[in-house]
Amino acid sequence: MKRSILIIGGTGFIGYHLAAKCIKLKWKVTSISTKKPQKERKVKGVEYLICNIGNLKRLKKIIKNDFNYVVNLGGYIDHYDKVKTFRSHYLGVKNLSTIFLKKNINSFIQIGSSTEYGKLRSPHKEKDKCKPKLIYGKSKLLATNYLIRLYKKYKFPVTVLRFYLVFGPKQSKNRFIPIIISSCLKKIKFDCSDGKQKRDFLYVTDSIEAIISAIRSKKSKGEIINIGTGKTVTLKKIIDYLVRKIDGGEPQFGKIVLRKDEPKIMFPNLKNAIKLLNWKPKISFSNGLNKTIKAYMKESI
Repeated sequence: MKRSILIIGGTGFIGYHLAAKCIKLKWKVTSISTKKPQKERKVKGVEYLICNIGNLKRLKKIIKNDFNYVVNLGGYIDHYDKVKTFRSHYLGVKNLSTIFLKKNINSFIQIGSSTEYGKLRSPHKEKDKCKPKLIYGKSKLLATNYLIRLYKKYKFPVTVLRFYLVFGPKQSKNRFIPIIISSCLKKIKFDCSDGKQKRDFLYVTDSIEAIISAIRSKKSKGEIINIGTGKTVTLKKIIDYLVRKIDGGEPQFGKIVLRKDEPKIMFPNLKNAIKLLNWKPKISFSNGLNKTIKAYMKESI
């Protein structure tokens, strides 16, 4: 029988790439999002449903079919709206689990976040006691803990993947790498921090392979798994490279002041990903960055 997958947030950046991959696998793909997909993120063959997962009554009405797999990529990215952030990232998860506890699904993949660790020293380990400061990280951690409790009590088939910074083609223009590429292509001045922060950047196709591996893995149920490269690069190095590569843009270093709660270094320990998913990233950061530059340059022509 044809495998079926429900992607919450299938119109987003990672959701688009996951939907495209699942269509290639010849799975039946359904997406639930708060809005219709943008033209450049619409995947042929996907059924797009509109619903806010914070509304349980509406969610019950719209989810009529059975699914083998559910991947939750949903949630507001405007973290300044604390109520919306909490409702989408925590209450939304509770609503989804209320529905799928009663259905015979094979796998529920919750996309968590590296921000769940807060300012804990890197490399982050899944057993670390998380101390997030901001509402986004707090909401994600509440969802993680809630789902793990469901696994322990009911064997709910959940796997939590804590993503680090995913990047690549089709990403929203308000994210770090797209902002820099766009500014360089326009050959304009742009404000940035001193760029001394070190971050782990993962190319989007590697994140998709991690999700597919988690869906198929029998070892990953009830587990929290870090997904990144395990390596860091300074933001300044990225900015300088993009300015040289594109031959444009004037970074105004130091114009943006870092938040006091912002960690200087963030990267994960990947032992669980290797052991439980048999997964490692395949695309180097430089290769992924060059692929992303080409994609944005093609769009700007």
